[in-house]
Formats: sequence, C-alpha cells, structure tokens
Amino acid sequence: MTSAFTNGKRALVATTGLAVAALVLSGCASGGETTTGTAGGPITIGTTDKVTTLDPAGSYDNGSFSVQTQVFPFLMNSAYGTADVEPDIAVSAEFTSPTEYTVVLKPDLKWANGNALTSSDVKFSFDRQLAIADDNGPSSLLYNLDSTEAVDDTTVVFTLKVGNDQIFPQILSSPAGVIVDEETLSATEVTPDADIFDANAFAGQYVLTSYDFNNLLAYKAYDGYEGLLGPAKTDAVNVKYYTDASNLKLDVQEGNIDVAWRSLSATDIDDLRGNDAVSVVDGPGGEIRYITFNFNTQPFGATTAEADPAKALAVRAALADIVDRAELADQVYKGTYTPLYSYVPAGMTGATESLKGLYGDGEGGPDVEKAAADLAAAGVTTPIALNLQYNADHYGPGSSDEYALIKDQLDASGLFTVSLQSTEWVQYSKDRTADVYPAYQLGWFPDYSDADNYLSPFFAEGNFLKNHYDDPEVTALIQKQAVTNDVTERTALIEEIQDKVAAQLSTVPLLQGAQVAITGTDITGTQDTLDASFKFRYGALAKG
Repeated sequence: MTSAFTNGKRALVATTGLAVAALVLSGCASGGETTTGTAGGPITIGTTDKVTTLDPAGSYDNGSFSVQTQVFPFLMNSAYGTADVEPDIAVSAEFTSPTEYTVVLKPDLKWANGNALTSSDVKFSFDRQLAIADDNGPSSLLYNLDSTEAVDDTTVVFTLKVGNDQIFPQILSSPAGVIVDEETLSATEVTPDADIFDANAFAGQYVLTSYDFNNLLAYKAYDGYEGLLGPAKTDAVNVKYYTDASNLKLDVQEGNIDVAWRSLSATDIDDLRGNDAVSVVDGPGGEIRYITFNFNTQPFGATTAEADPAKALAVRAALADIVDRAELADQVYKGTYTPLYSYVPAGMTGATESLKGLYGDGEGGPDVEKAAADLAAAGVTTPIALNLQYNADHYGPGSSDEYALIKDQLDASGLFTVSLQSTEWVQYSKDRTADVYPAYQLGWFPDYSDADNYLSPFFAEGNFLKNHYDDPEVTALIQKQAVTNDVTERTALIEEIQDKVAAQLSTVPLLQGAQVAITGTDITGTQDTLDASFKFRYGALAKG
C-alpha cells in the first residue's frame, strides 16, 4: 500500500551525553506533565536484573524490558490480571484483510517532552527495528512484517507477508512493539540512553526523572498517559539495582525497600515465606532455563579444525543424556523450578515432552551409558573438552550452583571435561552473539503467552540466538503455525516443531520456573500485575 500521508516531522535531535541528574526520591519531573494525587507514598523496588539499553531496538532482555514497559507506549497491551491483548494507546486494532492489520490511534497523544505522538512515530518505530536488526534486539519477532504505512495522523496499516497471522496482535505488545519518539531516536543506530533520557522521550505510565545506569532509577507518573492500564496508583517509584542478591534479601526483610523483584535464591525465598514482615507473592510461570550451543564453535562445530556435523550432534546429545534436571530442580532450586523436557513449557497449548523419549533413560532421568554409546557410534573420542559459560548477575544467584552441578554431572560421567566460566551480563550479552561461547546459559522470560514465543525467536531463520542454527523446514513450520486458524491443526504443528528441534538440539531445555515477588506487608497490587502477561507493571502497586 502506498501512503497518502507525508510527514516532515522526522528530524533527529542531536543531544550530548550530559551527566545524569542526582536522584531525588520524591520524584522530580524532567520535563512534561506528571500525575498528582496518586495514593500512598513513594515505592522502592529492588532487583538484580541489569539493563542493557533503554533503546528497544538494542535490547531483548528482561531487565531492559522492565524499564521499557513502564515508560514507553504500545499499540496493544494486556490489562492487569490477564494475558489477553487489546488496544492500548489505540481505539481499534483489527485485520482489514488477511494481510493487512489496521490500527487507529487515540487522538492528540503526546510524548512527555511535548512532541506529538502520531502514526508517523509508529511507522518509524517498526521501520527502525527492521533496519537496525541489532544482534541483541527483538527484530526477529517481526519476521512476518512486510511494511508499515502511516495513512494519516492516527491510522497505521501493517502489511504482512503471510495472511491470518494469529500472533501479530501479541507481537505488538512485545519488546518488538515498543513505540518510540521519532524526533529523538536514530533511524539507523541504537540511540544512547543519555539521549533518550535527556529528551524525556517517554509516554508510558511513567517517565524517568533520574537515570543512574544499573544503580538507581527514579520514575514519576506521567499525566499524559492515555493507555489501557489507566493512571499509575503510585506517583513516585524508585528502582535500586543490586549486584548481590543476599543484600537484596536483607533490604526487603529489613524494610529498606518495598519490593524485591528478580532475583532471590530459592533458599532466600523459602526463608522469607516464614517471615511475618514480608509477603511472598507467587505468579504463573513462563520462565525457562536452557543451554545454547553455538553450531560454529562448539566441539566439532562448523568453523572448528575438526568440523563434523554428526560428531557435533553426538556431543549435544550426550549432554542431554547426562544432565539430571530433577537434581537441579531439587538441590539448587528447592522446587521453585521444575524439570523441562521440551521447548514449550508445561501448561501451554501444544507443550510436549519431546526430549524425554529421545535422551537419557527415556523417562526424564540421566543415562551415562547411552551417552557413551552415542559418542562411540559417532566416533567421538572422550573425554570431550567443553567450555561452558554462565551468568550469575542476570539469571539470579542460583546460576552459580546450577552450573557447578551441571559441571559435576558432566565431569562425573567421564565423558566430558568441563571448563566453567562466568561473565557479567552487559559483556555476556555481547559475547554470546560474537561466537565467543561454544556452549552457554540462557534464560527466557516470555514476551507473550503463546507457544509461538518459545519457537519463532529461537528457531526460525534470523533467530535471536545467533547460534548458526538454521533449518528451512522448521522455519516453514513456524510460519505455518502462526497463520493457522484451526486450534487442533495449529497444536499439531507446534508439537511437530518441538519434535524436529528436539532431534537437532539447538538448545537443551533444563528447567521451568514461576514468578515470585517479595513485598512489604503494606504493598498492594502485586498480584494484579504478577499475571500471565509476564510484565511487571509498577503502576499497579500502591503503598499504605
């Protein structure tokens, strides 16, 4: 479709990296209007989840999206307590043809800096995601988007490559669907955090009023927010970042912070359940933990001196034969995680246990003899030297114990000699896409509550793993399930995809976990936002 709407609005603002203002706990606005008269006093949230970047085109991690969810608008969103999506800053969103999805914005929307928020910003936001296609960004979710057109100030038409896309409305609520200010962010490069902050380029429930990167962030409710969630219940929210989860636990139990949200150890959570000074709030699970193999640099990978696809697969299969998920769940996580035997977590439509029958003892347990036989059949000499990387500051303090136990399991088999290494998240997120790690830890916090979100980002062509796995047949099946209306037929396709990937082992799923937040007893609204949308929205919280 050719747009009849022309706009000369685009003019990149060149801003300098000025020092971030000092934090003011009462929440002083950095420009634009903010709400007054909200209930209770300021709330302080603690987390170990690190931010990679404010720019939605440059990050695809829970720590960054937790900030973006608060301060940027979306076309579609989920009301508190549900995973179902509906228009957010839009009045309507619907398929006007099998390949055209039309969204009409609410009129007279504004960014907190006073800039008009129009369909031009929407087109800009999606165009730049695809243009930048950052290795650590979410552009892979837009695999079915052909073009975005701004028809007039409030009307946007998305043209899709394949019609009847059952997932596209949810993608508009995901990290790939964040709307940004075209007068602030670059069309071709990830924009520095300081430029976004200095320009006050926000229009979510909150604006950022102070930004001390991965140390302390201050938010104030934005009076111009006109989205689905309504006004924030608390005017000022401060988020404190911790490098040590034990200090996070100490501060929440002593009342120095109001909420601890990601990530305490299973032992700490269990201990806090018996503490009358706090409330432990559980939400539906969707998080998974897994090992990713780099198909180029793993033992016998495509760019190694001994490249051999059959031997490389045998190495991956041997690890899947040996790892004891039940031991990890019980010893490290004390039941807060459960064993995961496929790619879609239990409880979602289409979930299988595809790995259970293929690896180990066939019932979910380990089998060293099977691993040895598989390696011998492929001609692999043992023990195999395996460099295994993990991260403790992003995936929680349990990661160190989890990967120490995985190393013990593999080493004890006599089939592997594991070199275990750890790197801080900001560097880790860069290294993993630069072929630095042959095998490494990742976790997944879903963008939307559908099996597709555990398949297309991982295994379709151009997936975010960047681990050189590419199977055109799997990509075609992923694209087909996304546009299949019949529930039974779509479920069968989702199951088939899991079976095919289980035989190839791009990743080895390990564990599935729940959402847990620790709050002071005077905090309300936690259960409202701890829902199957998997977005922790600060605007639901109130104090006193």
